[in-house]
Amino acid sequence: MSSLPSTMIATDNVVAENNGSWISRCADFLELTKPRIVAMELITIAMGFYLAAGNHRSVGVLLATLLGTGLVAASASTLNQWLEADLDAKMERTANRPLPAGRIEPWHAVLFGGVLLALGTGLLLAGPGWQTLLLGIVCWMLYVLAYTPLKTRSTLNTAVGAASGAIPMVMGYVAAEGTLDAVALGLFGVLYLWQYPHFMAIAWRCRDDYFAAGYVMSTTVDPTGRRAGQEAVGYAMLLAPVSLLPMILTDDLLRGSLYVVWTLALAAVYLWASILFARAPGETTSRNLLYVSLLYLPCWILGLFLIAS
Repeated sequence: MSSLPSTMIATDNVVAENNGSWISRCADFLELTKPRIVAMELITIAMGFYLAAGNHRSVGVLLATLLGTGLVAASASTLNQWLEADLDAKMERTANRPLPAGRIEPWHAVLFGGVLLALGTGLLLAGPGWQTLLLGIVCWMLYVLAYTPLKTRSTLNTAVGAASGAIPMVMGYVAAEGTLDAVALGLFGVLYLWQYPHFMAIAWRCRDDYFAAGYVMSTTVDPTGRRAGQEAVGYAMLLAPVSLLPMILTDDLLRGSLYVVWTLALAAVYLWASILFARAPGETTSRNLLYVSLLYLPCWILGLFLIAS
């Protein structure tokens, strides 16, 4: 059997190397956008839109809202990583991100983030309109211009970050409803409160990295975890009554005792996990609280979907 010419083998190797290089580069740019966070936001956006639209849903508006908001969120994550590249290099869990690892040039990240923002805002304006666009800009500004610099200055960064994370669901609702009403504020409240115990669990588990980077978090201000536990319990307690607001504030949305039972049960489990963490901050209790927080949100959204259908 004849062998392939050496020149052909060399050419194939170069092509394979170039293809691998482009795939790796695309993967690095994708990592800048924090795709898992964007995916979670898209789910909340779709649910907010579904709740407001009822049977009068515009697929075109929904797609423009999802894609536009996703691009704006991806821009915020990209520019957040650009601003925090030096801090990320000090933390074990983030040191291998594309910017601190040197796989992407800083100006490339800025250009990429700017293009994503321009495309996203354009889609929001053309699709759902100026109200949703305004919410998207506020969300972007809170995350990039307030939350990011506050992380090394004040524990208020958690409050700002939670607000930024709660806005996308409201954007979905407003995109379908056309107005920012009390129901939308109720949905915002649930997303806002849910994030606090979630953040406290992460802050405890990442406290060594946060110390190394100079972040001002509840777990770096109070390394015992007592403050983080108290905040987790306090916000988890508020979650139960606030989660009932979308039902109380309207006659058409989420009627029936099933939603009440489902929501209160979820809130009780979340509160119990927060209490266990507050009583004994540690690897096991923080991990359990993190797992419960990750289960709470999709379970709550599933309850909204089934009951509002």
